[in-house]
Amino acid sequence: MKTILIILLLIGISFMGINCMYAQTKIADMITFPSLDGLTITADLYHISDDAPTILLCHQARYSRGEYIEMAIRLGKMGYNCLAIDQRSGDKVNNVINETAKRARDKGLPGEYIDALPDIEAALKYIAGRYNQKIILVGSSYSASLVLKIASESDDVRAIIAFSPGEYFGSEISIKESIKGMTIPVFVTSSKSESAELTKLVDELDSNVVTHFIPTSSGDHGSKVLWSSERHNVEYWDALTSFLEKIH
Repeated sequence: MKTILIILLLIGISFMGINCMYAQTKIADMITFPSLDGLTITADLYHISDDAPTILLCHQARYSRGEYIEMAIRLGKMGYNCLAIDQRSGDKVNNVINETAKRARDKGLPGEYIDALPDIEAALKYIAGRYNQKIILVGSSYSASLVLKIASESDDVRAIIAFSPGEYFGSEISIKESIKGMTIPVFVTSSKSESAELTKLVDELDSNVVTHFIPTSSGDHGSKVLWSSERHNVEYWDALTSFLEKIH
C-alpha cells in the first residue's frame, strides 16, 4: 500500500512538472473574433507589447494557423507582435486543427480560396484596431494573393510579405491588376521554379516598392520555406530579415 502511494505521489509530481513547464513555455493566446459574415475566426495572438510593430499571418491551402508557430516565435524575439489566423479555406498542419474551417464546414459554408477573403479582411480590421497601427500583412500561397489584393484597397496595411502568390482565382480576381500602382513596400518570394511566373506577376510594380527574392536553392512553396526542417530556410530568413530591417 505504501509503495502504491509513493508511485501515485511521483505520478502527481510528474504531472505538476509538465503543467508548470507548459505554463512557462506558453507563448500565444488563442482568441476568437467574428469574420465579416459573422463566422467565428480562431487565431493565436503572440503578444510582445502594445507598442510593438504587428504582423498578421495568413496560411496556405489545407493548412491552419499552425503554419506559423516557428515564424511567430522568431518574429517575437525580433520584437514583433503576431496574429496567426485560421481561415475557412484550410484544414490542419503541425498538429493544429483549423477551427475556423471546421466551423464553416459544420455550417455548410463554402471553403474555396476566395471564400477566405472576408476572414483576412476581418482579421486585419481587428488587429489594426487592437494595436492602433498599420499592420504588416503576410500570406502564403493562395492567401499571399489575397493579402496583395487587400493591401491594394486598405489603409491599414504598412507592408506586404507574400510567399508564392499567384493567379489562383481564375476570372474572379486578377492579382496583377489589383496591385497596379501599389506604393507600400512589398516582399515576394517563392521556390526557384515558381520565380519566373512570380516575376510576371509583379513586373509592373515600381522597383522601389517591390523586393523579389529568388533563392539560390530549389526552395519550396509557401511560407514553410522558413521552417527549421527546410534545409534552405537560412537564405529565406536572411532575405526576410533584411526586408524587415529596411521598413522598420
